[in-house]
Amino acid sequence: MTNDSSPKQRSAERGSVPLWPDLPADLRVAAPAITVIGDFLLDMWWSGTSDRLCREAPAPVVDLRARVLRPGGAANTAMNLAALGARVRVVGLVGADDAGRDLRRALGDAGIDVAGLIVHPGVSTATKTRIVSGGQTLVRVDDSHRGALPGDARRSVLDAARRARVGSAADVFADYGLGLFDADGIRELAAQNHSAPLIVVDAHDAVRWAVLAPQLVTPNAAEAARALGRPGPPADHRADFFLEHADELRARTGAGMVAVTLDVEGSLLLGPDTFRYRTRTSPAPEQNAAGAGDTYVAALTVARGAGLSWPVSAELAQVAADVVVRRPGTAVCSTADLVYALGGSTDPVLTAEALAERMRAERQAARRVVFTNGCFDVLHRGHVAYLRQARRLGDVLVVAVNGDDSTRRLKGPGRPVNPVADRAAVLAALDCVDYVVVFDTDTPIPLLEALRPEVYAKGGDYSPDMLDEAPVVTSYGGEVRILDYVPAHSTTAIVNRILGSASPRATAADS
Repeated sequence: MTNDSSPKQRSAERGSVPLWPDLPADLRVAAPAITVIGDFLLDMWWSGTSDRLCREAPAPVVDLRARVLRPGGAANTAMNLAALGARVRVVGLVGADDAGRDLRRALGDAGIDVAGLIVHPGVSTATKTRIVSGGQTLVRVDDSHRGALPGDARRSVLDAARRARVGSAADVFADYGLGLFDADGIRELAAQNHSAPLIVVDAHDAVRWAVLAPQLVTPNAAEAARALGRPGPPADHRADFFLEHADELRARTGAGMVAVTLDVEGSLLLGPDTFRYRTRTSPAPEQNAAGAGDTYVAALTVARGAGLSWPVSAELAQVAADVVVRRPGTAVCSTADLVYALGGSTDPVLTAEALAERMRAERQAARRVVFTNGCFDVLHRGHVAYLRQARRLGDVLVVAVNGDDSTRRLKGPGRPVNPVADRAAVLAALDCVDYVVVFDTDTPIPLLEALRPEVYAKGGDYSPDMLDEAPVVTSYGGEVRILDYVPAHSTTAIVNRILGSASPRATAADS
């Protein structure tokens, strides 16, 4: 890999550039060393059901079903970098509290070097708690350190940064405005002797960091407008506005390159002279997603740190951001995700062994895995509703499909109507399904023991005491969830109607 654009790449800078399926694996092999310095916080997602208001105020009552913790802020950038193959070191400040311990543990479990993440007893770890019901965020509660930070805490962070930056291919400064970096501290960071070839600033106020003369700053549209000291442009003219003011934006931020993220409009890469490059995004359903900008920054930094051209790096960053906006919560894009998104895996149905490998990567990215199973012989609306409910219980949905022999044993002669290859392919085409695996045993117990998903979900025509699998799931600390019953949608009834002998009693949801 090289920093120099080939003639083909230079000519492509006026339009989109192609990406290739082996690119994410190439980046993992390159494994650039990247240091993330910034504001580390913990994202907490509390989800449940809400069907009434409390008596003392017109506020919804949420019956909690799940609590999910995710590294946020600079920590989310670090998690995305690690998931894409970078060797990551982090520098920042957390408290000697439960949130700080959870944050350090999650980063360490992802293989990230946390030696520079200073624990200080006089500091509170910043948290953002979102309460979600029915796919809608009802409230977000932010809690961070109050008052001035202890002077020795700042000093410890600056000293840790000096040590961690030695040998970095890239330094990412992620400033979320929590007060860690004052003007003196930023000047000291700029003066440190060990300056990486690539300095990236992802800050709410990038102008404060101009003294670093970064190679790249990554504001969103609102942050870019503030950097210009101008009101934000109308939504339908944002790209033209920033193209018009590209040189001024670079001058104010001191940056060689500015990547302005525009949400559903993609991103703009604004460089010296007349260099301009635009990425486009693909439409995505509304989700309770957070941190897609962190993913964009991480992927762009990994690609550029490994020597790819700016256009290729920006396109890869856009693909990675498109992956995570389709997931609820604070999400991470992995190498496997990018390979799949770039068409590197044409068969979405995995063997049990390949699925186990994917699950290891998902857990390294701190994702909550939901598992369900069934024959899914004739996929109908009831199935789709149930699978969508299951997907909302976590970050990843695995669907295990009974093979033809086990379906025949369970359902009787004449079944399945559709062979397992067809059933699995149709399931894999659903947006709510992440992985499909085929099994030939009468129960999925061997798969559950091997994969150990956090949640085992079944349709509402079951109860936990009807499931032989339930004790297996609870034995390793997993959760069994019975989903809503969707009446009047039955595979058996559909098959009977096709055969001209529909039974009015066949109304139980059958999978």
